[in-house]
Amino acid sequence: QVRLVESGGGLVHPGGSLRLSCAVSGFTFSFSSMTWVRQAPGKGLEWVSTINSGGTTSYADSVKARFTISGNNAKNTVYLQMNSLRPEDTAVYYCARGNQFNYHSAPRGQGTQVTVSS
Repeated sequence: QVRLVESGGGLVHPGGSLRLSCAVSGFTFSFSSMTWVRQAPGKGLEWVSTINSGGTTSYADSVKARFTISGNNAKNTVYLQMNSLRPEDTAVYYCARGNQFNYHSAPRGQGTQVTVSS
């Protein structure tokens, strides 16, 4: 059974940092592309970042140079390091087993809330 559990969200001031974690089980993590997506209040699902099985990463323009995706195969965990956070980064963040082309239909966790506010 595929299971993804996100954690690490919270309230942070603009310019601050957070690290999100996504613990996965039920599939071979190292063979999968993993993706972070987010959904802001009243908006649709937005792709944020993907890391593929070879370790290649890609980012949405809105987060490039501020966010870093990484994975730990031994821990079956994918991370999203978020720096220089902005109010517009406020959203529920989900990890998904998929890539930037199929994330809408990919299995994902319950999400973790990130709020950036002064």
